[in-house]
Order: sequence, then structure tokens, then C-alpha cells
Amino acid sequence: MSVLFPNIFQSPPPALLPSRPLSICCSASASMDPHPTKFVEFPYVSTPHKNLMVHLVSAVETRLASHLLPSTLPPDVQYYQNDTATNHAALHIRSGRPSSPIDFILGSWLHCQLPTGGALNITSFSSYLNASTDAPNFLLELIQSSPTSLVLILDLPPRKDLVLHPDYLKTFYEDTMLDAPRQKLEKLAEVKPYFSSSLYIRSVVSPTAILVRVDAVEGGLSLEEIIENHVGPVAKEVLGIWLEQCAFGNREVGEIERGELKKRDDLVKRKTIEIDLGSNFPRLFGPNAADRVLGAIREAYKV
Repeated sequence: MSVLFPNIFQSPPPALLPSRPLSICCSASASMDPHPTKFVEFPYVSTPHKNLMVHLVSAVETRLASHLLPSTLPPDVQYYQNDTATNHAALHIRSGRPSSPIDFILGSWLHCQLPTGGALNITSFSSYLNASTDAPNFLLELIQSSPTSLVLILDLPPRKDLVLHPDYLKTFYEDTMLDAPRQKLEKLAEVKPYFSSSLYIRSVVSPTAILVRVDAVEGGLSLEEIIENHVGPVAKEVLGIWLEQCAFGNREVGEIERGELKKRDDLVKRKTIEIDLGSNFPRLFGPNAADRVLGAIREAYKV
């Protein structure tokens, strides 16, 4: 599932085409809501990949424990597949409490068998703030098309125009030195910038967004090593910045600005459903499963 970045199936990286500084240590079993068993399994990815996803979700759910409501997703939305059992997916959503700045957190994994015999695996996790604060959201997505190749999308997407609000740029992207994690990754020979074909994607990411393609080569680091020793530490660093500066930044806004933020947030969410999920889910999982899952996402998005 591509939650914030549409067209991942229509305009994937070449290898996806079918022809085509905080240390956060916590226990997943202790912090996870008891229901999303299938979600935390991440069954189709490598051990370093799974460990990273479990760590990030666990870190957020532990730190935001008092701000989150339990998951209310029914079992056939937590985990679903198509009629031929070639495509499988899991979804995890927890809404924020009414008094919390957290809107909701959303995680997913998706496994699709490709006509070429390979498989496409997407794992994603995002945390959305509500209109009581203007701080950026958090987004991580790993899109793997082969044992040696993946695309990483990691960002704190801005919720205000950075040209009109240079103080916002300074607070969340300059003062936090958020460009440093991207620079660390791009020093690796196996890492190259990834340029999405979607202009919409380019318009909603921050100037410090990490959009890179990782290609392990023979004689170099394996993809598992890169995830464990490079992608993982960078993702944890960015999440740490989000938790400290955004989720717990105590940055409240007035009533008029809240209305503007909500309008912008709703447009981004609606665009996600219209362009990406609404068109792809029926094709991948059939109309019944798509209706159930999209209904749950619309309820979380409140659009």
C-alpha cells in the first residue's frame, strides 16, 4: 500500500515493472495492540527489513501509548488477500484520542506476485498529526522488487507552504539538521537518488525527503546489510526527530489556522484515495476486499 505516494503501481521504478539521533529501544510484544498479529509478522521480507519495521512501529506505539486508542479494525481488514491467493496484505490503524495531537497512525504490508515470477513487497508506516498542531507528519515506505533492489521513501512531509513560512522550514528542517540522514545514505555506492515520475509526489515531499534507490551489487554490501547498517539507523534517526520535534513539540495553532490545516490535510488524504488506493485495490484484491479496506481507511482519514 502506498499511503501518501500515489501511482506506485502505475509508475513504479524500473525494476518494479511486471514486464515492468535518538536511540529508541522497546519490545514489540509489550507495546503492540493485541489485534494486528498479521501486520507485525511482515512475512515476506528479510529479517533486517522486518526488524526495522517492528522497531519503528513499536517505538511509536510505546512513546505515544497514552495518546492512542486501541485498534478497532475487523479481522478481514487487518489481513486480506485476493481470490487466487497471489496477493496478500495487512493493515494496522490506531486513531488518536480526542485530546491528543495525534490524528492516527497507519501501517501496512503488501505482497504481490508478478507475472515475471518475482514479487513486489511494500511495507509502510506513517503517523499523522491533527489540526491542533502544524508540525509535519512522518512517513516511511520500503518498496522491494527483488532480493537485491528496493526504493526507500522517508520523510517528514510538511503541512505548510515553506516559501510562505520560512520559520517552518528553519524549525523542522534546518535546525534539526534533517538533511544529514539523506547525505549519509547517498554516500553509499549502492544508493542513488530516486526521481518519481509523479509530479504530485514531488510537490508534497519536504526538501530533505529521502527518495533513494538501493541496488546491491555482487562483491559489495548485500541488501540485508544495507538495511541493517545504513537504512535502519537513518530511519530511526528521522523517527526520533519526528517524535521529539513534531509529536511532542508543543506547537499549537489558532482556530483560523486549524481550519486551513484541516483543509490541506483533507486534500492530501482525498488525493491518496482517489489516485492510488481507489484505482489499485479493486484490481489487486477484488471489489469486496477493496470496499472493506478502503472504508476503514476513509474512516481513519475522516474524508
